[in-house]
Amino acid sequence: MELYDVMRTTSAVREFTGDPLPDDVLGRILDNARFAPSGGNRQGAHLVVVRDPATREALAELNKPAVRRYMAQKKAGESPWNPLSAPGPSAEEIAATGVPDSFVQPVLTAGAVLVVCVDLGVVAAVDQDLDRVGLVSGASVYPLVWNILLAARNEGFGGTITTMAVAEEPAVKALLGIPDRFALAAVVPLGRPVKQLTKLSRQEVGEFVTRERFDGEAF
Repeated sequence: MELYDVMRTTSAVREFTGDPLPDDVLGRILDNARFAPSGGNRQGAHLVVVRDPATREALAELNKPAVRRYMAQKKAGESPWNPLSAPGPSAEEIAATGVPDSFVQPVLTAGAVLVVCVDLGVVAAVDQDLDRVGLVSGASVYPLVWNILLAARNEGFGGTITTMAVAEEPAVKALLGIPDRFALAAVVPLGRPVKQLTKLSRQEVGEFVTRERFDGEAF
């Protein structure tokens, strides 16, 4: 595929046909994705390819606590899991909230699940002393994740970046034997899409890009 066509048609895929994702195809996806940049080219990412059904069941269960809060806040009209304000729903309300299948099924039905980690000892977290949630460390791992999704699209497969399991990071680390110095960045189910979208809805450039200042004229 042409690069711009891949970029414009790589959607968040959550429904899979059940077709296998062979090791040779996955290997080709990863072999091309590995050229993503990272801080200082230190390449601190580590991926775990999970195919075992029991492990995937456990990962799906670990999604649920974060999904309950997500759905409870969404129902209350809040932006879920935003770091600027505490959730309005009580702990009891959150615990009683149901978990839609769409949040757990991709982990169970994908051809393979990638658990993406990053070594905190090699990232340059220059925002670590700011009075806000840290973001910068993601620059050393999420370009790789996005390259994986672009490469998957090129191969006729797809997936999505899921992060609900990150809220249960200690349990995920115990499940997969992830060392303490590594942070969980994402869980990425990959498979053959039930439907391949070719037209995505996104903001126009002028809606989110300005000249010279945040409140400058639209680009």
